[in-house]
Amino acid sequence: METFHDHYTKLKKTIAARNPSADMQLIDRAVQYADNMHRTQKRKDGSPYIIHPLAVAEIVAEIGLDTDAILGAILHDCIEDTSSTYDEIARQFGQTVAALVEGVTKLTRVEYSTLEEQQMENLRKMFMAMSKDIRVILIKIADRLHNTRTMQYQSPAKQISKSRETMDIYAPLAHRLGMQKIKWELEDSSLKYLDPQGYDEIMQFVAAHEAESDEFMKTIQSRITTRLSTVGIHGSIYGRVKHVYSIYRKMKAQDKSIDELYDMYAFRVIVDSIPDCYNVLGHVHDLFNLVPGRFKDYISTPKPNMYQSLHTTVIGRQGIPFEVQIRTWEMHETAEYGIAAHWKYKQGIEGGEEKEFEWVRRLLETQQEADAEDYIHSLKVDMFDDEVFVFTPKGKVISLPSGSTPIDFAYAIHSGVGNAMVGAKVNNHIASYDQALRNGDIIEVLTSKSAKGPSRDWLNICQSNQARTKIKQWFKKEKREENVAHGKASFEGEMRRASVSMNLLQENDLVGILLNRLNFDCLEDMYAAIGYGGLTATKAFGRIRDEAQRASRQTLQKESAKANEHAAVKENRHKDSGVIVEGIDSLMIKFSRCCTPVPGDDIIGFITKGYGVSIHRRDCKNAAAANNPAQAARWVGATWNAAENKPFATTFEIDSTDRDGIWIDIATALTTAKVKISEISAREMPAGKARTIATFEVRNVQELDAIRQKIRNISGVEAVRRGQN
Repeated sequence: METFHDHYTKLKKTIAARNPSADMQLIDRAVQYADNMHRTQKRKDGSPYIIHPLAVAEIVAEIGLDTDAILGAILHDCIEDTSSTYDEIARQFGQTVAALVEGVTKLTRVEYSTLEEQQMENLRKMFMAMSKDIRVILIKIADRLHNTRTMQYQSPAKQISKSRETMDIYAPLAHRLGMQKIKWELEDSSLKYLDPQGYDEIMQFVAAHEAESDEFMKTIQSRITTRLSTVGIHGSIYGRVKHVYSIYRKMKAQDKSIDELYDMYAFRVIVDSIPDCYNVLGHVHDLFNLVPGRFKDYISTPKPNMYQSLHTTVIGRQGIPFEVQIRTWEMHETAEYGIAAHWKYKQGIEGGEEKEFEWVRRLLETQQEADAEDYIHSLKVDMFDDEVFVFTPKGKVISLPSGSTPIDFAYAIHSGVGNAMVGAKVNNHIASYDQALRNGDIIEVLTSKSAKGPSRDWLNICQSNQARTKIKQWFKKEKREENVAHGKASFEGEMRRASVSMNLLQENDLVGILLNRLNFDCLEDMYAAIGYGGLTATKAFGRIRDEAQRASRQTLQKESAKANEHAAVKENRHKDSGVIVEGIDSLMIKFSRCCTPVPGDDIIGFITKGYGVSIHRRDCKNAAAANNPAQAARWVGATWNAAENKPFATTFEIDSTDRDGIWIDIATALTTAKVKISEISAREMPAGKARTIATFEVRNVQELDAIRQKIRNISGVEAVRRGQN
């Protein structure tokens, strides 16, 4: 196990290599402070807690960040996990460092009703801090990276939940920030716990084919190196097997096993200048056969995360396709460390780094209108989706999520353009609103001053959360009366489906509870939010569903009790029935004739209107309605009273061959079992079969099973089942 000294020595070496001008005296003081604050804490593996902040600081230093960021990493858990305060850190290390630590700190002291709400608030806080200082999210990603490296010490449940969060949030964040090296490690580490069998399969395959993979990559690398040397281009060439999650994703997408995949290798050629990049591309295409449709120029059209490179897929003499990425050294630094590399060139330029990350602003805009579940979903969409690059008529490049439509394009230009849109042209041809845009399309938005604004249908057509948010904002501002009417109709429809009336909500003061839980001042505001799409009627009613159904059940019970004038008599019947019904003491109990339950059966009660509670077996076809939200309030739990020992009527349906005396043999078996037979009848069935229906009394399901076995032993009997009318 590595010690405090080992980690601190590695941190200092990394800082010396990546940031030799860092203030080591201040860093030493921060390490001493953090070590003192975390003195009594241990990691899951038993090591001193200070090792985690040191490891995070080492990652931050490795990606080239400055002294303040390294200090923020060293101190990042002090406010959350110790008695340290923002003011104390600001006093000793400066306001900037304190703001970084505060930005990274999770909202652990605030209670939320759902895990999604807590996760959303944590992310909102990070993004707000990130909009002021991008280093907040870089420290947070470094924190998560080290946690994934030590995930083996967590419980299996924590391993899965943290790995899912890493895959859903932090790996896409690293991707959006251009930090490919960290993104790959986060994905591979998460896959190890989310699908250990799939992970092990890939690792074993790669290990088993390591020798031939090395030989293949050496051959390709040698051919490219020789060619570039011949033409006088200086470059660094190396190959690698694609990372585990990339292979895993290809297997799933193509529905192939790993030995059926071919495109598993990637080569990088790093050169001194952009002209050299294009020269190398020509030589690669001369050496190997190009795979059509697989060339991408991210140098002339960089990705939103500033990634630049030429990508081409080719096939060599071995018939194995492989990807070649060609870039300059500066592009390579950006590709490895993303915004962190960019930060080094932008230090001292106020706000420079945020302006180049338009998606951060879009995320902040989106979170203003979304509830927890929608925000987490939109966050994943914004960060996961591949981009499509399209052009304005003047040649400006617009990046949109893959699958975007002219509506998304219009709102990406400006909300005013989207709101005034009456049509669009794609490549100078009239296009439908839902036409999917492709790379290189030229889009012209047709607008009119007399446009009535967006249609609600656009919310189902657009793909980007930016467009969806702006459309909702328009409806919120411009169509309040329409929103209120639309939202009220939707909410009342949801209540009708659950058999709950608005009067019931008012009588039981559930409206006040609902408004409080949703943070609205009045029902009209809630209806307006539902109307413009900021909230769904299902989610709104879901906040009080349990209370509403409980109130509805109580109302039904009162109605039933009122309809039965001699409740006292019925109370006695209930006590003698042998059944206990949850929450009901004064209603008549009757046993349904459709399934004739007996003690030992799993049962459930149905509150009838004016006739008490009807008891059914849970496997009765009529009891299936208990799963219907519209009737849920009328179904109540029921159990057998163990103290009762009385006979109950039940029915058997017996299928057999149609032979003389079959029903007499059945009656004899019932008589031998010493049960009281209420009714027995038989009838012919097609194909020489017969069906006998016998109604008799038993005390419990065990006695019933014994009788069932006796009847099954009769010659010609093929099936014995409980009656279901």
